Amino acid sequence: MATRSLTPPAFAPVLGVASSLSGKAWRWRGGNMDLGEEAGVGGLDRSILDQLLLTRGVAEDDLPRHAQPTLRAFLPDPSTFRDMDAAAERLAEAVTRAERVTIYGDYDVDGATSAALLVTLLRQLGLEAGYYIPDRLLEGYGPSGEALVRLAEDGSQLIVTVDCGAMAHEALGMAKAAGVDVIVVDHHKCSPELPPAHALVNPNRLDESDLGAAHGHLAAVGVAFLLGVALVRSLRARGWFGQGRQEPDLMALLDLVALGTVADVAALHGLNRAFVAQGLKVLARRERIGMAALMDASRLARAPQCSDLGFALGPRINAGGRIGESTLGVRLLTTADPEEARTIAAQLSQLNEERRAIEAQVQEAAEAQLAGQHNMAVQVIAGHGWHPGVIGIVAGRIKEKTGKPAVVIALDDTQGKGSGRSISGVDLGAAIIAAREAGLLVAGGGHAMAAGLTIEPARLADFAGFLDERLSRDVERARAGAAMLLDLALAPGGLTPALVETLEAGGPYGVGWPAPRVAVGPVRIIKADIVGKDHVRIIAGGNDGKSFKAIAFRAAETEMGQTMLHRNQGRRFHLAGRARIDDWGNRPAAELQLEDAAFAD
Repeated sequence: MATRSLTPPAFAPVLGVASSLSGKAWRWRGGNMDLGEEAGVGGLDRSILDQLLLTRGVAEDDLPRHAQPTLRAFLPDPSTFRDMDAAAERLAEAVTRAERVTIYGDYDVDGATSAALLVTLLRQLGLEAGYYIPDRLLEGYGPSGEALVRLAEDGSQLIVTVDCGAMAHEALGMAKAAGVDVIVVDHHKCSPELPPAHALVNPNRLDESDLGAAHGHLAAVGVAFLLGVALVRSLRARGWFGQGRQEPDLMALLDLVALGTVADVAALHGLNRAFVAQGLKVLARRERIGMAALMDASRLARAPQCSDLGFALGPRINAGGRIGESTLGVRLLTTADPEEARTIAAQLSQLNEERRAIEAQVQEAAEAQLAGQHNMAVQVIAGHGWHPGVIGIVAGRIKEKTGKPAVVIALDDTQGKGSGRSISGVDLGAAIIAAREAGLLVAGGGHAMAAGLTIEPARLADFAGFLDERLSRDVERARAGAAMLLDLALAPGGLTPALVETLEAGGPYGVGWPAPRVAVGPVRIIKADIVGKDHVRIIAGGNDGKSFKAIAFRAAETEMGQTMLHRNQGRRFHLAGRARIDDWGNRPAAELQLEDAAFAD
């Protein structure tokens, strides 16, 4: 089967689509792979995978390493990171002296998996570490000084904060005054002045080395894994192993790393991609009792895929921290009791259903405010009585709907708790930190794509104006460059299970390593209807006599969805989206997860 040159012809629109039904131009991601009618014949060759890797920034001489990402190929020396050796030595000292250690984690999936990873590792090293997860509603994000002091008074000699603590200056100052050592393991943006921790391991420290800063895309659970590697190495140097003490299997922890990385929407390139690729293999073995119970509760009988971590497993863990009991995730991921695991997994599934209902109510109320904000660069939406546990999800939905960064704030009588989600090219976390430093926020922080904040209701208008002024040019530039980026164009006969298998070989995919998009056409719509609440399902057929199924999620009210449903008589279309396997029938077939469409004539 022939392939085309990697050099796109002067940004010419793919298939001539300058403005699709969603208003986007179709562009090649990095090279022309218009297979046309050729896609229906012949075998699939390696060059498709090579081109997928090349268009995601891989150098040609580095293709083999990225084609099969392993830890051996991507794992850096943990000592590269500032304070890593100090943190590992302090933890090693705690292990050898059998000190009382508490892991203080955030209440989301990244925090839960980070805490579970260190608790599990320390238990394997003979230290029965405890954990503390704050209540989202009562305590809020990050370590509180009161909680740290209370843990010290209860006997903790060392506290390790995970996925939080990088900006907890006051809280860590209180812990230091109480005489307890604190190690911070985080990935959120830092200020120039660091809090008074015994060690602060964070690739996003402003004084981090170039090699360390190159790993700023790691989730906290990835940083925690690196600390685990450094800890085992430190104990090995101390002669700790032997005489009945076995070195722990660090690779067996990668299921936790994969789940936390994907659920935190961390960029899946480099080390993160290796973490997830290898972690999926560990997940498939179902060795962790809590993870197996979670997969059973999610009705996941096959080996998990990357998307399952973000859409099935992650939301259930998150539901505990959002609207239930914050410790449920860590309890599930560290239990050795199958019955307890089944009970917690079922509880998390129930909480996830409740979360969905609450989320729908808040989203409806939030969307009602959008009409008055069409000229704002950032959608800042606030409402009284909204549940703080779902505002991050709603912010993400608003971002998808408007194509702009969104901040959703739940107000009570005295303050508002907000969560924001951004678009590529717009650093929302830095803007939130700047707003805090300008006195507009009580607290706030985050990273480029997501942020959290606390605000006094009287400052809402000033805050919205600050974001609009600071980010308007970035948002305009990002939106102007928005396009539907395609990797492959083919006739319907080329949409086969073999093609899907080839495309998936370039995964796992996620933020920073986008899943391949294919354009299929020209086609006519044979059938279109609504399934579920507002998903559009179609059957399309092409000139080559082949037909296929496609589904567009949450698209019934969009122009694309309405066009597919009602205004398609006699028209031909090009359809764009992600090819995937439909395994509901007797024989697996390829289908299209539809993201965009354009008239073909």
